[in-house]
Amino acid sequence: MAELPDLTVFAQILTRRFKGKTLKEIDVKVDKKLKVSVAELKEALEGQKLNKVSREGKTLQFHFGEHVLGVHLMLRGQLELLEKDASLPKFTVFAFHFSGGEGFAVRDILKQATPTLDPEKAKAPDALDITEAEFMALLSGRKKKIKEVLMDQKALRGIGNSYADELLWDAKISPFSVASAVPDFKVKELYSSLKSVLNEAINFIAKENGDELKGELRDAMKIHGARIKKSPSGAEILSEKIGGRIAYYTHEQKLYS
Repeated sequence: MAELPDLTVFAQILTRRFKGKTLKEIDVKVDKKLKVSVAELKEALEGQKLNKVSREGKTLQFHFGEHVLGVHLMLRGQLELLEKDASLPKFTVFAFHFSGGEGFAVRDILKQATPTLDPEKAKAPDALDITEAEFMALLSGRKKKIKEVLMDQKALRGIGNSYADELLWDAKISPFSVASAVPDFKVKELYSSLKSVLNEAINFIAKENGDELKGELRDAMKIHGARIKKSPSGAEILSEKIGGRIAYYTHEQKLYS
């Protein structure tokens, strides 16, 4: 699943490539996740210039005139650039065709990628926007495991399974810790990790992608992933399920309960 750093870079690339171009056609191949009719979607977006692409939590937002199209890639959704007159790739859910002939497709083998016309503004703070005070308040009253809190999109938007592991390892906090039991000084360290780990990942992914959409990049992960056996400091990486998702961690991380 694409997470905050991937999506931030995707938004930057799409803005650079398509900002100011007119949407000639949005070609919907799978409409089961669309909450308006295809005709309504076309009426709202076609003929409009793309002002920018932004990221909100785990959603890409395409700003066309007075309308916004939110796109959630879900578990397996991917973006693919389209050259002029190119045929659509396999498993396309919908595709954007701009003036000049270029565009991009959203494809998903599971057909779960979700477009939302004019999505409501989310109430939860974004992981890159939350202040330290807000972050401390967020954790202080939570009795759930800290990893579950970090991944709860109704509490904090943008962090998924992979980066939750990376943040917690960087701050040396066990993912099994009770969120409210983590002392303030460690919460401040975790907040620092939140900013540094995510921004470092954005910079790495941006450099690797250039102006292409290369998909999710996990090459800079330090502990998350079955292929990684030791942490950068040499500790054995362990794995266990938390809330139905596999957590990767080491005994370098302290448990607070």
